[in-house]
Amino acid sequence: MSHLSAPARLSDHRILLVNDDGIHSPGLELLEEIVRGFTDDVWVVAPDEERSGASHSLSLTVPIRLRRIDDRHFAIKGTPTDCTVLAVWELMKDLRPTALLSGINRGANLADDITYSGTAAAAIEGTLLGIRSVALSQVFTPGGEPNWDTARRFGRPALERLLTCDWPPGSFVNVNFPNAAPDEVSGMRVTTQGQRLPGSYRPMKRIDGRNVPYYWIKASHCVGDVEAETDLAAVADKAVSITPLQLDMTAHSFKHYLSREFA
Repeated sequence: MSHLSAPARLSDHRILLVNDDGIHSPGLELLEEIVRGFTDDVWVVAPDEERSGASHSLSLTVPIRLRRIDDRHFAIKGTPTDCTVLAVWELMKDLRPTALLSGINRGANLADDITYSGTAAAAIEGTLLGIRSVALSQVFTPGGEPNWDTARRFGRPALERLLTCDWPPGSFVNVNFPNAAPDEVSGMRVTTQGQRLPGSYRPMKRIDGRNVPYYWIKASHCVGDVEAETDLAAVADKAVSITPLQLDMTAHSFKHYLSREFA
């Protein structure tokens, strides 16, 4: 199996940082701090405001506006996928990135979150473009504050391995730091993608001042029984979850069954 090549040294990496929380989010600033510990060639191309839940969406019917902050920091009026496309094909077109890192997201991206996540979507787009891509998230309890020190301590060793190991094309990695203090973390685990019960996102009806209804989408994760070796199990055990994912969404066992049905 062929693999995506990596520079001989970490310092030779040319890294693109993207997120869905916005250009001024603390998680993105922390990720840049971590990455600058091993390379100076860092580019930040992120939405000008929060785009959580944008999934793998492109802005096809409206123009994408760009605001240059400095030579390597750009705010984009668009989705995380827009940011990735603009960075690779326009801003970094003379020499494309060797790696794309998305995050560090303020909140979990576990299990079915991947299908909604703008953080994961940027990594997916990077993977489609043949770039080694990693999504990173800091789990926290809504209403509380993320423990960024956990991501700070474990982000570098996780990335040092992920940016130097063999990497099959069509794959990306989803990293979640647990909702725990750094000294409470039980280690780093390679996991599978978990699955929650249906109904994690539901509409909540409200009435405005003119007696007209409107809705908020409420996130209320229904976990159920957590299977061992999943990302959900790892963060519940206060471990860093490292989940390899792939673009090929073919249900191979179902395909074999349907092949017999349609024979």
